[in-house]
Amino acid sequence: MMVDFIDGSENITVHGVFNWILLLSIFSIITVIGNFIGYDHPIGDSLVGMGILSVITLVGVWMERRIPFNISSIIYISAIGIILAFPGMPTSEIVSYYVSKVELLSVVTVFLAYVGIGMGKSWNEFKTLGPRAIIVTMLVIASTYLGSAFVAHVILVMTGVPA
Repeated sequence: MMVDFIDGSENITVHGVFNWILLLSIFSIITVIGNFIGYDHPIGDSLVGMGILSVITLVGVWMERRIPFNISSIIYISAIGIILAFPGMPTSEIVSYYVSKVELLSVVTVFLAYVGIGMGKSWNEFKTLGPRAIIVTMLVIASTYLGSAFVAHVILVMTGVPA
């Protein structure tokens, strides 16, 4: 029996918050291990950085469910992070220091593994979409990659970096 950690409902329950904390804790520990092995960042600093990111995430998800506007949690999470790290804020130096000890690639790797597990859970549903869905998926991924490479190339050329 599979248990959904995150049900996406608008209700906030103690059980739901506990599941978010559990999920973010597991996510943070794996990310910290990746930071230590791959980038030689101190475990303590990375752990504090992931703790800050996790608290910001929890508050952003809570705000999405409690504030009566139809705004995605990513907007709240981004706004909170920007405000906390904004120069001149009392939290700026601490947040910037510790969060800089968390490498983006470590976070993305763990996130993509989680997405892969989620895809595996609904693989039968995905297969029912047929070959057209696979073609569209491949085209979207390829287009995103090519678009990103093109934008990166243009910006590098504009800043004087030889291509």
